[in-house]
Amino acid sequence: MENRRSVFKKIGMSVAAIFGAGVAARAAGKPSSTKEVVGDIVMDQDVPLFSGAVKHGNTLYIAGKGAHFEGDITSHTDHVLNELQKELEKNGSSMEKVLKVNVYLADLADYQGMNKVFRGRFGANPPVRTTVATYGGVPGDSLVEMDCIAALD
Repeated sequence: MENRRSVFKKIGMSVAAIFGAGVAARAAGKPSSTKEVVGDIVMDQDVPLFSGAVKHGNTLYIAGKGAHFEGDITSHTDHVLNELQKELEKNGSSMEKVLKVNVYLADLADYQGMNKVFRGRFGANPPVRTTVATYGGVPGDSLVEMDCIAALD
């Protein structure tokens, strides 16, 4: 019982220290790190569903972009990458500052075709990437969807 009280006391002191540091930072005039919606908010029956882009500190988060037209994996991939680039540049970042990309393929057989277009689009130091094939396809009948996280500095 005494051991448990000691653990809870340490946790309480740690939490107090964290909150105290935040209060001290605000008192010193340092900006708080709050998210700022910088892209369109997608509505679903008049209720916010998700934001197209969000800034938080020196990081930019871009929601998934798809290609909703007839075409093959190369045309869809090129379109999606162009849309990501536009959103990044509109918000003060660039393809070279992308840190992480998630790629969602409707069919894993399109992996090599997607890679042909993807290669080189992020500069000499490409971001980390996760690629998965989705069960049931990508929403909107796109062959590929991508989202990303980028630096703003």
